Amino acid sequence: MTRLGTRFTDLVGVEYPIVQGGMQWVGRADLVSAVANAGALGMLTALTQPTPEHLALEIARCRELTDKPFGVNLTLLPTVTPPPYAEYRQAIIEGSIRVVETAGSNPAEHIEVFKQHGIVVIHKCTAVRHALSAERMGADVISIDGFECAGHPGEDDVAGLVLIPATVDRVGVPVIASGGFADGRGLAAALVLGAEGINMGTRFCATVEAPIHPAVKQFIVSNDERATNLIFRSLRNTGRVARNNVSDEVVAILSRPNTTFEDVAALVRGAHGRLALERGDLEAGLIWAGQSQGLVHDVPTCADLIQRIIAEAKARLAALA
Repeated sequence: MTRLGTRFTDLVGVEYPIVQGGMQWVGRADLVSAVANAGALGMLTALTQPTPEHLALEIARCRELTDKPFGVNLTLLPTVTPPPYAEYRQAIIEGSIRVVETAGSNPAEHIEVFKQHGIVVIHKCTAVRHALSAERMGADVISIDGFECAGHPGEDDVAGLVLIPATVDRVGVPVIASGGFADGRGLAAALVLGAEGINMGTRFCATVEAPIHPAVKQFIVSNDERATNLIFRSLRNTGRVARNNVSDEVVAILSRPNTTFEDVAALVRGAHGRLALERGDLEAGLIWAGQSQGLVHDVPTCADLIQRIIAEAKARLAALA
């Protein structure tokens, strides 16, 4: 199948304008290399690896599995004791990674260093004002996260249908649309709205190569678009996760007056979420998933999924033409 090229694909050297989101515990070499080999851009998740040294080993393992371009996600967390970001950053540079996705807190320091080494920087944003700020910092690509997304959609509650073109209208660099994308219809729609690619997380969780338990993949397939919860709303740190007993309880606790993060800290520990993903215990912890669950109906290989998305997008765009 011929490539579907945009400024983004030209910039990062991939065939298709599809990015696999950098998901905690999920963005490992097996999935990333499968996405890369299928012609899209896979993203290792730096902080899934316990140390920068482990990240270097995972980069090397991914290179053994693919000779195609792939990137690394470096999420900047608002924590009291932050990870050694400079050391993770150095592992990325020494690993000859050419594309990095930053997300979370202010990425200015990291963008500056990555740019000094000729690395293409994608910054994930949830608002136009954040996109403009990231562009001024030197980001080469903006990944704009609509309210439908898994993870942290920001506090503005603007869905992609408005947020994508609003961002495209204001920035000059390529824009990748994120949140709610799972098929070729979404890719075609994103391109029509002015984006130059899509980012998918939840959809890639339900693939053969995703390093998570089959029960979690089937959980995503069986869920519909309503099967998510918005947690941490009262804390102004909204997150969208799949609905289960744990996330229901978090919502219930934080809806009470004068509650704080400490009241739910034991429920939302990342280690519990990892247990859910790896053991298939759907009530062990939070499972991060977006509204695109309602568009996920099977568990294909990454190659089959990407070819299907590209074929459907091309058909939709041809019909419009």
